[in-house]
This record gives sequence, C-alpha cells and structure tokens, in this order.
Amino acid sequence: MFSKSKINEPGNAAAPSSPDAAAKPASPAPSQSDFKSSAPKAKPPASTISTDLHITGNLKTSGDITIEGTVDGDIRAHLLTVGEGATVNGECMADDVVVNGRIIGTVRGLKVRLTSTARVEGDIIHKTIAIESGAHFEGSVQRQDDPLNAGPKGAPAQAAPKPAPQG
Repeated sequence: MFSKSKINEPGNAAAPSSPDAAAKPASPAPSQSDFKSSAPKAKPPASTISTDLHITGNLKTSGDITIEGTVDGDIRAHLLTVGEGATVNGECMADDVVVNGRIIGTVRGLKVRLTSTARVEGDIIHKTIAIESGAHFEGSVQRQDDPLNAGPKGAPAQAAPKPAPQG
C-alpha cells in the first residue's frame, strides 16, 4: 500500500559507476528482520500463592510473585507483593517489595513499600522506602546502595581479599 523510494536515500546510487560494478549483482539491503534474533518474549504472568495455600519451603523466581496465603520460608523474586491477608515467616528479597500483609523476618529490596495494612516484624534493608500512615513496623531500617547483594541474613558483604604484597 505504502512504499518508500530508495532513490534519494544516502548510499543508493542511481547507476553503477564502473563496468565491473554492473557485472556484479548488488547485494540486497539488509531487511529489518535480519537484525532481530527472535521475537520479543512476552513477560510471564505473576505467580500467585492463593489464600488457602500454606507453603513450607523457600521460593525463588526471576519473575513476579503475589502471596495471598502463608509461606514459611525465604522468598526471592523480581517483584514481591504480600497480600493483605498473607503471612510470610522468612526473609523476603526482591527488586520491588510491596507489603500489604504480614512479614516476620528480614525484608531486602531496592524499593520497599509498606502500605497502611502492612505488619512487619524484622529489619528492612533497602535503597528506597515508603511507609504509609497506619503501617505497623517493628525492627530496624538500614539504607544500602545494593541491598540485594549484601551477605545473607543481614551479614555485611564480604570484601575481596587483598593480594599478598610482592617482594
């Protein structure tokens, strides 16, 4: 239906400049599909732990997870949402943590948000934090530039050993 003339584009000559160039067929211009390795992958939907589910054990995903039930164990995710009626007994680590329910344990996240219905009993280690009026929080708050890569269970990150002096 619509076409774009390539006559006026840079690099497209109207005629070959030498007889040798006329003898060789011009290679076709690369199409846009040549640069795509594959179609973009759709983001998987968030996993949801329903209200009637009680999990004992650790959860780890690179995706998003919503907890509506009870989890006794540590959780690691990209986006962690703890629902209003949910309870988590363990460490929660995610890029983004939104707490509407109850967490008993350490919370680690780049962005941590406690809503007005949140109840947290444990330390929060964060890069940015928001605590709404009405949230219940009992513990300490510590800001770190990289809270996800600090040592496990609140231990400080280990420094790399210094090389032995030469000589």
